Amino acid sequence: MRTVIVIAGPTAIGKTALSIQLAQHFNTAIVSADSRQCYREMNIGTAKPDASELAAVPHYFINSHSIHEPINAAAYEQLALGYLEEIFQSADVAIVCGGTGLYIKALCEGIDEMPGVDKEIEAVIKRNFEAKGLSWLQEELKAKDPVFFEQAEQQNPVRLIRALSFLETNKLSITAFKKQTAKERPFRVIKIALDIPREQLYARINHRVDIMMQQGLLEEVNTLYPLRELKNLQTVGYAEFYEAGDFPLSQAQITEAVDKVKQHTRNYAKRQLTWFRKDPAFAWFAPDELQAVLDYIHAKN
Repeated sequence: MRTVIVIAGPTAIGKTALSIQLAQHFNTAIVSADSRQCYREMNIGTAKPDASELAAVPHYFINSHSIHEPINAAAYEQLALGYLEEIFQSADVAIVCGGTGLYIKALCEGIDEMPGVDKEIEAVIKRNFEAKGLSWLQEELKAKDPVFFEQAEQQNPVRLIRALSFLETNKLSITAFKKQTAKERPFRVIKIALDIPREQLYARINHRVDIMMQQGLLEEVNTLYPLRELKNLQTVGYAEFYEAGDFPLSQAQITEAVDKVKQHTRNYAKRQLTWFRKDPAFAWFAPDELQAVLDYIHAKN
């Protein structure tokens, strides 16, 4: 029977390394479930697999799109199903690896088509955001749609504006449009989630941001500066630098931006863990427990 093995968990936990080991074990390929690593222009700040990792096994949805192309969960669902069908032509097992919970949910269960938003309402919210800042937008959503706000990427104004516009237009939270009944899929799904003690995870996140800076994150951010208004750049690892001041940034501004990247990434990891823990289908392991994960997969399969 065709089987999809999902490897999920918070950022910096070690999903990539384990997924490559599993893909090599099953002689198969990996479909990314990361909402940012698909963009060719964003490399260091998205913590993409490096060249040797990408060469180790075939990867899908990595470097597959331009930063100018909008991708959402509904589009990802269709793309990923196509990738899996291609993999299943030569293998009975496929690996899905990533930390974007909504993308994983869309692939495994399907996602509803959502009604649109009133453009005039959206324009008013955008003007308020531009005048009052991100903190105003966060407080509005926290008060009016706390369920969405808890699981949202809270530093991403585009997604917050979208959610608030949807709420004001439809008088209903965007979270109401998650599939209540899962679509039938022509494959079985085995869900694995990774976790380690919180202090270790936060130390990993801080260290990874330091490594990103050594690898040239500031240069990447500077190269993309002319495109900073694009939706896909209003995200953790990039937005903090663009919000720090006019370029070129001072050393003090850079230091403050790096500290914010670490803080916002830790916050995001906490929300990722909350999301995945709500799904009882996930079995939890440490990232170095390869044999235990294999034993679990073979027992389920």
